[in-house]
Amino acid sequence: MKIAVVGATGMVGGVMLKILKERNFPITELLLVASQKSIGKKISFNGNEHTLIGMEDAIKAQPQIAIFSAGGGTSLEWAPKFAEAGTTVIDNSSAWRMDSSKKLIVPEINAHVLTSEDKIIANPNCSTIQLVLVLAPLHKKYKMKRVVVSTYQSVSGTGVKAVNQLENEMKGIQDEMAYPYPIHKNALPHCDDFEDNGYTKEEMKLAREPQKILDDRTFSVTATAVRIPTSFGHSESVNVEFINDFKLNEVRTLLHNESGITVQDNTVTNTYPMPIYAHDKDDVFVGRLRRDETQPNTLNMWIVSDNLRKGAATNAVQIAEYLVSKNLV
Repeated sequence: MKIAVVGATGMVGGVMLKILKERNFPITELLLVASQKSIGKKISFNGNEHTLIGMEDAIKAQPQIAIFSAGGGTSLEWAPKFAEAGTTVIDNSSAWRMDSSKKLIVPEINAHVLTSEDKIIANPNCSTIQLVLVLAPLHKKYKMKRVVVSTYQSVSGTGVKAVNQLENEMKGIQDEMAYPYPIHKNALPHCDDFEDNGYTKEEMKLAREPQKILDDRTFSVTATAVRIPTSFGHSESVNVEFINDFKLNEVRTLLHNESGITVQDNTVTNTYPMPIYAHDKDDVFVGRLRRDETQPNTLNMWIVSDNLRKGAATNAVQIAEYLVSKNLV
């Protein structure tokens, strides 16, 4: 199995390599692909040194799978070229997510829709993945009507520059800024660029992507996305209105039995999800389960996940694992 990791020097690319090793992905040859300025540099993987190569060389090598984490512009330009050469691309950018001809995949929910004809597969937004993984079993049983989500997102979701900004500000160092304002001791209601409707792109991803993943437009999602001074892990306050009523114990049991979800929900022992618990783990953590007492059939909950792992790299590797297991590549 020849695998290419495109964007291998980036933050998510590094985590992808870590997860490929952790999960013993069946690699016979690893191609590490980077931008022009990094070609020729070396990266160690599983005890071996690999030389970074460019896009053209990677395409000529004809890997069965290429996992992209190099930005939307790069994906739009290069993913079709890999696909034309017979490679199946799993893309972590927003480039293909809402393209009607491309599938948007969270393996636990909808990997079964994939076929060998799918040569460009979209990995959802990090905040969407943790949200929809929890919503999917609840929607199946109680039928969602409306979801209101507010996110509390770590700086690693923006990238290395943002992590550096936070660390520098904590040390009192003035340097290059990823955000228009300080992030240390602050909260920015501004994730990604603003659109004409006043929402950010991140908020609109949360509104649109769950409907595509669940293949259902009968429910709606509205979001407010906030950046907070946490290095790793995204948190979400979620309010879900259902058509059918539920019992809280039944909800806990339902979520507890789902693969990839850990329920942390005991107010007596102060047990609830937090980024420090989710860091470097693949599960999505859910807690603070309680009824919304202001209207019927409505649930409040708190969802936390490592945005670089299940929110990005792990989900992409899980898609690759599914493709291999079903002989789709």
